[in-house]
Amino acid sequence: MATTTTKKVMVVTGGSRGIGAAISKLAGRSGYAVGVNYVKNSTAADAVVGEIERAGGRAMALRADVGDQRQVMEMFNKVDEKLGSIDVLVNNAGVLGTCRVENIDDASLTEMFRANVFSMYFCSREAVRRMSTRLGGHGGSIVNMSSVASRLGGLAGGTAYAATKGAIDTFSLALAKEVGAEGIRVNTLRPGLIETEIHEVHGGVNPDLGKLVPMGRWGTADEVARVALWVASDEASYVHAAIIDVSGGR
Repeated sequence: MATTTTKKVMVVTGGSRGIGAAISKLAGRSGYAVGVNYVKNSTAADAVVGEIERAGGRAMALRADVGDQRQVMEMFNKVDEKLGSIDVLVNNAGVLGTCRVENIDDASLTEMFRANVFSMYFCSREAVRRMSTRLGGHGGSIVNMSSVASRLGGLAGGTAYAATKGAIDTFSLALAKEVGAEGIRVNTLRPGLIETEIHEVHGGVNPDLGKLVPMGRWGTADEVARVALWVASDEASYVHAAIIDVSGGR
């Protein structure tokens, strides 16, 4: 596991729970100053920040709906003021819904794409404005969180979710081509079945689903976090436009 030798700044969207919380905590232990984004649960965000600080790190909770560009702009301005220039953005925030296509409506579809896709555009835009060497920045790394649902179609009722993850894969590849020569690396992680509370919409973690994975089990948020920290680090300096499955072979 790579560690940073100088204090760098990482922003993790959806950083108060699940995979985002695991990434935030590991980043704090690895020497990053961490901006822990959340939208509702301030108690969970404060708990992540507190754990990082008790271990001697630096972190702050950042309340913002990252599907709202105004709130995203305000969040990045706060990071500039309180933590300093961003080095790594982890676009992790997202929602998991279940609805058959014949029952989908405009409001729920818009909410899904705003949370999962628009958020990546808005946050990546603000990061690029700060990182791009063409715009006076010092470079950086963007890690986008997709899902194996983008190639498997997701679980029952997951058409909208899978569609957003497919959009993320393509957006990431296009963004990598756009900013790669400007000092910004862009990579994508595709977790498989990971034990987090996001699966409560499907009734929680079903052990039987783990049997469908070649490794025979669900993965953990910490296992995804270790890959995220590696691909964001200088040890992965020539890894760009990659889509990395963290799925136990599924």
